[in-house]
Amino acid sequence: MADSTPLFPRSDPSEDSKKSPSLDETIEQYIGDFGLAQLVQAVLVSLAWFFDSQQAFISVFTDAEPTWHCTQFPGNHSSSCTSVSNICQLPANAWAWDRPVFSSFISEWGLQCASSLIKGLPASSFFAGCLAGGLLLASLADSYVGRKNTLLLSCLLMSFATFLTVFSTNVWIYSALKFLNGFGRASIGVLSLPAIGYPYRNYSWKVLYLWTSLSTISYCIFVYVFVRESPRWLFVHGRKEEAVSVLKSMGPAKSSNITMSFSDVEFERDSWNANIYSALKILIKRRWAFKSVVLNALSELLASLLTFFIVGKLNRKSSLLALTILSAFCNILCSVLRKASTYLKIGLELVSFFSACTAVNILIIYTLEMFPTCVRNSAVSVLRQAVVLGGVISPILVAAGGRGGLLSYGVFGVVIGICGLFVLSLPETRSSTLCDTLEEEEHKETCRRNDRVARV
Repeated sequence: MADSTPLFPRSDPSEDSKKSPSLDETIEQYIGDFGLAQLVQAVLVSLAWFFDSQQAFISVFTDAEPTWHCTQFPGNHSSSCTSVSNICQLPANAWAWDRPVFSSFISEWGLQCASSLIKGLPASSFFAGCLAGGLLLASLADSYVGRKNTLLLSCLLMSFATFLTVFSTNVWIYSALKFLNGFGRASIGVLSLPAIGYPYRNYSWKVLYLWTSLSTISYCIFVYVFVRESPRWLFVHGRKEEAVSVLKSMGPAKSSNITMSFSDVEFERDSWNANIYSALKILIKRRWAFKSVVLNALSELLASLLTFFIVGKLNRKSSLLALTILSAFCNILCSVLRKASTYLKIGLELVSFFSACTAVNILIIYTLEMFPTCVRNSAVSVLRQAVVLGGVISPILVAAGGRGGLLSYGVFGVVIGICGLFVLSLPETRSSTLCDTLEEEEHKETCRRNDRVARV
């Protein structure tokens, strides 16, 4: 029999006249201050980014255009091989790869003379899979599947597709598996990949996929055993018994008196053998190695730190508008100043990338604040698909950028600038209430319109 002990003991009849507690307030009351149980949950879920970004950036190693050297030089057996020769116009015995033939899929499958479209197909297929997977799987976390099971499903699909990549025999199978990998991608650590990729640079590119798939499968086991479903999502979907069970497991010992009277409470609208150090050591010794990846990763870290301060002090609309304009301006300058100093161009690129990353971080928070719990994950997934869509197109822009950069930087500048202007039509959400249902969101929007009319 369910315990009928009331959720909130009534010591004073006057308390009946007080406002009913919000869902967040009730949850916080029982889980208490941030403790070990909550920390474990946060760390376990956040680790998904570690494995997800390995797959996003693994092509830096596996799909790299391998370098080569001449084995016959001018004057030697009538060879015309030089360091600037076209490899496709040389006889097979006049040159050789600098590294083992299996270090890249391009050299292993003899694609050095293939078109840029074929060479970039696996990377584009991965992001196309991200786009398709996000569109088809976006609503799962908001539906009966839930947050935990969606995370588990995404990681399992990603890890098994990664493992099967080891057995691919041509670029078409490889691209298909990359698409499947992206389809299940959880969109969830960049700095960890050089720790695996650089030490194994002379091994087969398939070894990278093997190691990353095994680590992700291990993570899936931890998710299944230790990660808890969101109690808020459980409550919104009517699974109150499970919500109470999760609260008991995450709260302090005194929370064991939570009872099913939780379901009787009415809620008002809510308020809201290598490691990274060895990789860094290698990069410091060889500063030329993966400069772009390192600088971009550091820019993302700084963008995350800046986001932490911006969201608490500045409005969402003005922040997004300023960051997108800055990023667009720097991109346009890069396209115009093509003959400028290399260091100036790198500086402009980093400022543009840093501004864009910060804007995306704020945009995610902005989207979370605009949509109620019942559709929030779907809304964020649609946002993510817009980001992934750029990944589908980017290989083409990169190839075009190799001819001078006017097209690639120009496109980035114009698109970022125009997209930033659309924020002017959105409502400001800073310090506003978070809602659980569409009805609550509609009520809040009605109140907002009435307030605007009253001011006029």
